[in-house]
Amino acid sequence: MSAKNEGSASMRMFGAVIRALREPNGISTDELAAHVGYSKSLIIKIERGERMPPPDFIEKAEPLLGAGPVLRKAAEHLERSEFPSWFEEYAELERTAVSVYKYDTLVINGLLQTEDYARALFDGRCPVLDAEEIERRVQARMARQALLTRTPSAQTAFAIEEWVLRRPVGGPDVQGRQLIHLLEVGKQRSVTIQVLLTRYGAHAGVDGPLTLLETPERQLLAYLEVQARSMLIDDRDEVSELNQRYARIRSQALSLEDSAKLIEQIAGEL
Repeated sequence: MSAKNEGSASMRMFGAVIRALREPNGISTDELAAHVGYSKSLIIKIERGERMPPPDFIEKAEPLLGAGPVLRKAAEHLERSEFPSWFEEYAELERTAVSVYKYDTLVINGLLQTEDYARALFDGRCPVLDAEEIERRVQARMARQALLTRTPSAQTAFAIEEWVLRRPVGGPDVQGRQLIHLLEVGKQRSVTIQVLLTRYGAHAGVDGPLTLLETPERQLLAYLEVQARSMLIDDRDEVSELNQRYARIRSQALSLEDSAKLIEQIAGEL
């Protein structure tokens, strides 16, 4: 799925309506942009469902498009997605999951991040995000963490590469508070956090990060993500292979107690 398509389904539908009204009338994106007083690039993003229309866009566009009340009616159903479109399906499954098992190799998992750590990650994003978008994404990420405290609780397990704990995302203070947060979250009975030592060498996780998720219907799914693209896997053979791989990763990681001691040690070194 394209990484550029980051809007909700309703935003994409609204954009399709605009395009369906514009093209048969022979109106170019340049002409529409000039008429409504916004840039061509914004018009293109609205039509792709990547941007919400400005408040006065509909009022200005309807006369040119000959749409009557069509755009206003379509706009009544506009909902801004909390997440990029490539993440939406997984996020909904995660919200109701019975269990979630994750292996992370680059950054602390979003379910375990502090606000400052998450904000630092979004601040370093390329292409650059504006301040409003960063804050929206931070709050959406924090909302996901309800999975860890809800009733009934979901069983969650996190295997984290040691070097992730040592990368000073946001600076030593932010990283230090993040590590202390890991220790606090790890005290919950439904959460397990294990560290895979860097000195271990080749191991079962060398193919990259992965997530295993169990639905309320007891279906086991796998989720893979890279460079704003994702894959949700339900094939039983593939999921079984990834499940075996995750079990091996956990067996190769430190125990819960030793993992906590190492996290505390690294926090003290910052």
